[in-house]
Amino acid sequence: MTDTEIEITADLVRDLLQEQHPDLAGLAIREVAGGWGNQMWRLGDELAVRMQRMDPTPEFQLKERRWLPVLAPHLPLPVPTPVRFGEPSERFPKHWTVMTWVPGQPLDHGSISRGAHAADTLAGFLRALHVAAPAEAPIATDRGAHPRNCTDGFENFFQAVAPDDIAADIRAVWDDAVAAPEWAGPPVWVHGDLHPANVVVSDGTLSGIVDFGDLSAGDPAWDLAAAWVLLPAGTASRFFDTYAHADEAAIRRARGLAAVKSLFLMLMGQNGDRGLPGGKPNWGPVGRAALDRVLKGV
Repeated sequence: MTDTEIEITADLVRDLLQEQHPDLAGLAIREVAGGWGNQMWRLGDELAVRMQRMDPTPEFQLKERRWLPVLAPHLPLPVPTPVRFGEPSERFPKHWTVMTWVPGQPLDHGSISRGAHAADTLAGFLRALHVAAPAEAPIATDRGAHPRNCTDGFENFFQAVAPDDIAADIRAVWDDAVAAPEWAGPPVWVHGDLHPANVVVSDGTLSGIVDFGDLSAGDPAWDLAAAWVLLPAGTASRFFDTYAHADEAAIRRARGLAAVKSLFLMLMGQNGDRGLPGGKPNWGPVGRAALDRVLKGV
């Protein structure tokens, strides 16, 4: 059995806690459904253990350890904050981190009924996050760049799942994003992976943001795409009005990136329907609904 195939169980989590953080080992441990690169386990009522699983490198967890404590105090929504570090050992040769638990239901298993409130909440969160990043901030090669640098990814998703009847419309949105002027400001902090499994909702609105493994310095359009990927139809314009820092070029780039993210969700749904590893059957309809919002521009 390779280390990518190690079965992570509640007993393993408890053993690791007993070895490295024994004061936490007596807390209740409950598995959290979902997760691919990392697997989450609830630890008591207020904590969670994030276990490196399929991620080939600890880079993403180490990034969260380094930067989330810096960013969290300035963000208006709860985010998972590291409180203890678990180091590789003979028992489990990968990294794991004890983090604060962000209460709520993942949006891919929930819904937003208070659209205006969610739009304002997301805009406020991104305004707080999108500040100039320090020189030592991580730079992503695949997220945070101008759409013109991501054409291969678009083509792969487009060829795999784009419906024939709207293919021309999807390509037009993408081509417009590629043609848009690039981000002229300093690189800002970007979450980079805002999709329905990485935000949580409660009481019909957004209540937290999770999974900062793709955090980097770059173009805020990558996060602004969430106006269509996450929010209900008809609320994108309110989001951009509240955010107030996106010019026409940023919105064009964001809309094209939202099309890519929607196609990605549809592909993950297709993979789930086919029983492929990592596939998410419920993401297909979510991605198609997001794509419809992108094409309508609402």
